[in-house]
Amino acid sequence: MDAFYALAEPRRRKVVEILAHRGQLSATQICDEFDVTPQAISQHLRVLREANVIRMERRAQQRIYAFNPKSMFEIEKWAADMTEMWNGRLDRLDKALKDDEGSTARGKAH
Repeated sequence: MDAFYALAEPRRRKVVEILAHRGQLSATQICDEFDVTPQAISQHLRVLREANVIRMERRAQQRIYAFNPKSMFEIEKWAADMTEMWNGRLDRLDKALKDDEGSTARGKAH
């Protein structure tokens, strides 16, 4: 499972935002932030864990969750690649429009 799939669901994104802002939290503390069953949150936590977006540590009877910032590298790289591709396309379009504008202006002058 990858980070893109895990973060596609709004509640899972919210879990990540909560952990990123507040640090380590227990499953109960995370569940208290939502108006859904503990089982539903447990499933979301499992998906995020399997995608390595969050980490889980057992402390006695509790499961403590934390955001894994390294999991965002894949998403950051994808976003940078997309930005680079679109910037290249837009630069070529801008050049083509300027070239067309120049040839139109020269055509009217004759």
